Amino acid sequence: MNFLSKNIKHLRTLKGLTQEQFAEKLNVSRSRISSYEENRAMPSIDFLMELSDFFDISIDLLAKNDLTKATDLNFLKIGTKRVLFPISVDGQNEDLIEIIPVEASAGYLRGYSDPEYIEHLNKIKLPFLPTGTHRAFPIKGDSMLPVKSGSYVVARFVENIRELKNGKTYIIITLNDGIVYKRVFDKIDEHNMLLLASDNKKYDPYYVHIDEVLELWEFTCSINTQEYDEHELKISSIANMLTQLGVELKELKKSIN
Repeated sequence: MNFLSKNIKHLRTLKGLTQEQFAEKLNVSRSRISSYEENRAMPSIDFLMELSDFFDISIDLLAKNDLTKATDLNFLKIGTKRVLFPISVDGQNEDLIEIIPVEASAGYLRGYSDPEYIEHLNKIKLPFLPTGTHRAFPIKGDSMLPVKSGSYVVARFVENIRELKNGKTYIIITLNDGIVYKRVFDKIDEHNMLLLASDNKKYDPYYVHIDEVLELWEFTCSINTQEYDEHELKISSIANMLTQLGVELKELKKSIN
């Protein structure tokens, strides 16, 4: 579906411009703007490029996404390729958190920039969270114990990858790996990459080029959907103790050498 005509009108309105004012800024006639907004004519590729520059949104997003869901121009832009829509709120104007379900996590890669996809996600309210845009992501596997498979990590959207806090845990969205939860180390200056490490040391760390990172979400809290039993807690404690012991032994060897 082509959303271009209503997107042009909506974005112009959000900027507080009349058709006449908008036309003047783009050095075209008001009637030309009117014809585009009323879907009586299609802009040329050159004019689409001008619109893209003016609104700072890619042509693809202008044409293929319903941007009328945005109520102001403060929706977050990720480069020129993606749009993260505003925080959902309830009837009391309190922030809501979209939940990415396990069965739909693969679809998130296709739908993250589609407001209709985001709109239909289930939502929860956690009033104790800090300010920011939050989403809840499903955790699969045992690479980040004690966070269990089936749990959800609630994370805050990071607008600039340079805001990354070295050694903290993040949800990372990439085209190749989809949604992963890892401890992240900044290797941008050296290699233009991030080093992703699991807390479960049976999994090797690996590098991801920053160009492959679509979204970065900083851990805020986790929600366990299953109760831990006593055996699991003991195993987890022992594993953490052995991991820490291994780190201390490495440091001791370095000091001896």
